[in-house]
Amino acid sequence: MFKKILVANRGEIALRVIRTCKEMGIKTVAVYSTADADSLHVKFADEAVCIGPAPSSESYLKMSNVIAAAEITNADAIHPGYGFLSENAKFSKICDEHGIKFIGASPEMIDRMGDKANAKATMKAAGVPCVPGSEGVIESFEECEKLAVETGYPVMLKASAGGGGKGMRAVWKPEDLKDAWDSARQESKAAFGNDDMYMEKLIEEPRHIEIQVVGDSRGKACHLSERDCSVQRRHQKLTEEVPSPFMTDELREKMGKAAVRAAEYIKYEGAGTVEFLVDKHRNFYFMEMNTRIQVEHPITEQVIDFDLIREQILVAGGVPISGKNYTPNLHSIECRINAEDPFNDFRPSPGKITTLHAPGGHGVRLDTHVYAGYSIPPNYDSMIAKLITTAQTREEAIHKMKRALDEFVIEGIKTTIPFHRQLMEHPDYLAGNYTTKFMEDFEIQDVDED
Repeated sequence: MFKKILVANRGEIALRVIRTCKEMGIKTVAVYSTADADSLHVKFADEAVCIGPAPSSESYLKMSNVIAAAEITNADAIHPGYGFLSENAKFSKICDEHGIKFIGASPEMIDRMGDKANAKATMKAAGVPCVPGSEGVIESFEECEKLAVETGYPVMLKASAGGGGKGMRAVWKPEDLKDAWDSARQESKAAFGNDDMYMEKLIEEPRHIEIQVVGDSRGKACHLSERDCSVQRRHQKLTEEVPSPFMTDELREKMGKAAVRAAEYIKYEGAGTVEFLVDKHRNFYFMEMNTRIQVEHPITEQVIDFDLIREQILVAGGVPISGKNYTPNLHSIECRINAEDPFNDFRPSPGKITTLHAPGGHGVRLDTHVYAGYSIPPNYDSMIAKLITTAQTREEAIHKMKRALDEFVIEGIKTTIPFHRQLMEHPDYLAGNYTTKFMEDFEIQDVDED
């Protein structure tokens, strides 16, 4: 097993990895930008190396600096967390060339699954249900027009190199197609340096349900049940839960088998997530595969009592998986707490936290890197904490979340805690009756939270 792991990330995920490494007796190295010098992941690691100034392009994304930090500290592995370099095939390859184990997917696997069009073609070959649409990249607008007619409106244009909702356009009628094609390509080019597009049938009343998988170096894979991530704003997840209130035993078995088939077909090694769109008739379609740990992984850990970070490290060290498929025996909900103002279109709210009181009690988990006196830099993603509650039933988990949100006090900045409080009171959410369109009709009540 590894003697020292460098954690090539920041914030709560870096701290999360460091904690598991400590429990496994593995030394850790934190890297940080000048904006993150006071973050808890820096304080709790065995060693820490500053890798550059605040902009991520000059620090967390600067491969040469991360590799140099690993070499000068004699780290024999790098855990990338999520975001930044976690799905960068070039970085995975550089690690290998320097004799450093990348605790994540191989360069080939990242390339294969990172390109949406290639991923879809691969999943079709594996026999995994896919959304009808183009077979690969669309070569021209004329081809796009023809495909839209063949697929049938409404359709969804997607950037082949996309993610986080960038380069996506829903098109409901032919006269809107040209504007959508031009703007999606322009946005994709600006965000990813690539304007390749593909097309899918737009699934109406969809739910976003993903299956957690783990594969080992022997080609064996298993699934660890589902997560429902349908409550989203601009394609960014706000809260997740497991099991999905829409799930049935039959659907879980079908989706679990499809996800395992996908992982074993490509001989996937490590932790990954196969994401599906599920329509109102419970037909499911492959959407994408994330070749990394997910933000929402704690709720899976809670319902099956399983440390996914530990499993990632073991698999990277050559340890075979058990091969067991898991069924949740508890219910867990995660609320992403962002430094944003929910009463002002979720505008980012960086700044100094003057007061922080963390919720506690049975079945409450808080993953965070912030504390009273900590200054949130404006340079990175606005998520500052993940609040997770776990109970015997969904109703109990919601009641526990409401209580935990009421206990959670963060002053000095604006946060999304008020939004989550109102979400936990919403009749459709309480009934489990929500889709990816839920936030389009959600209106946060402008009440005095003080």
